[in-house]
Amino acid sequence: MAQPVVDGNLKPLGYQQIVGLAAATALTVPANARIAYIEPEAQAVRWRDDGTNPTAAIGQPLPVGRMLVYVGNLNAIKFIQQAATANLNVTYFTDA
Repeated sequence: MAQPVVDGNLKPLGYQQIVGLAAATALTVPANARIAYIEPEAQAVRWRDDGTNPTAAIGQPLPVGRMLVYVGNLNAIKFIQQAATANLNVTYFTDA
């Protein structure tokens, strides 16, 4: 599987690890962030960005070992674990 490459034109704005995804959880988005690299750890998660909370069975699945490069309204996306102990690693960027 190809490894993700960070575009040299992006400016990093910070990192966040989210634990305790038993309920639908939003990101804590830094000011000016436009892009997020999101990767689950330990367990798969599901996400939605349409104003409805995901559940453990409904939403877009994101398995462990896959990265979601999200370019959109970072304040709208929410995540939930599909099984206990999921963590989410998030790195934020803006256009340089």
